[in-house]
Amino acid sequence: MTCVAIITDDPGWHGRQLRTAFARRGVDSCYASLTNARIRLDDETSVELQGFDGRLPDAVFVRGIPGGSLEQVVYHLNVLHVLRDLGVPVYNDGRAIERSVDKSLTTLRLRQAGLPSPPTWVCSERRLAVETIRRETARGQTLLCKPLFGSQGNGIKRVAAPDDLPDAEAVGNVWYLQQFVDGNAASVSDWRVFVVGGRAIAAMRRTAAGWLANVAQGGQCQAALPEGELAQLAEAATRCLDMAYAGVDLMRDGDGHWWLIEVNSIPAWKGLQGVSKIDIAGHLADDLLRVCYPSCSESGEAVS
Repeated sequence: MTCVAIITDDPGWHGRQLRTAFARRGVDSCYASLTNARIRLDDETSVELQGFDGRLPDAVFVRGIPGGSLEQVVYHLNVLHVLRDLGVPVYNDGRAIERSVDKSLTTLRLRQAGLPSPPTWVCSERRLAVETIRRETARGQTLLCKPLFGSQGNGIKRVAAPDDLPDAEAVGNVWYLQQFVDGNAASVSDWRVFVVGGRAIAAMRRTAAGWLANVAQGGQCQAALPEGELAQLAEAATRCLDMAYAGVDLMRDGDGHWWLIEVNSIPAWKGLQGVSKIDIAGHLADDLLRVCYPSCSESGEAVS
């Protein structure tokens, strides 16, 4: 029977959703941690994953990357690289994760592709960050300082003056400053679009009384239609970063222009599923199996 490794240290709701989706398609799956993985570079090149007893999985679904030191993070991504080199489909693969986990690299790729991403400045000297703040606030702009590696709105700070800058340790000695997209409304809204296999399948609008609308920060969700420019930009951003699937965050300014804010290669979808009739885990399972077994997917045959 086909067996998919779901890479995670904390399966939770998302892990259960994926296992159920794979089981409904006649596919076995099990959880595996990169923390417990080992790369073999002796008589043969291989990767040992928990639960696979000397064999490789048929495919890998990456649901989480463990944190840690720079060396540990690089090693965990290297496990994914080696698996891919050994012919195991990795969804999303290590390269896609590298392109999106670093916000500065994501923004660079989006702007190089001509996609609308807010003006951004990145530096490792506080002096340069202060210069940027003074210049932009003098122009009437508000900036956000975001951690390069972060999610769910954690660590984001609104910066209106140099004294608002977080300490160097809090941002890993790199300040990522991005122009705040102001919708000229009493509440702030952003949109999450879920893209699978190049197509926007679901979307939601998140609204909060403050200036941060992430669900983890108290944002309220309502269903949105994944269509028009909203869907087109999300799909273009996913193609730009060469991702199998993504959670794309967008905002709309007071003039009605859309801006790409973030592209997540390991997105959560619990909040989105709560307002959507689409079976998101099912779409993810189908797309992974399409990548692994295109002939079966095209014919509609079950995979076993």
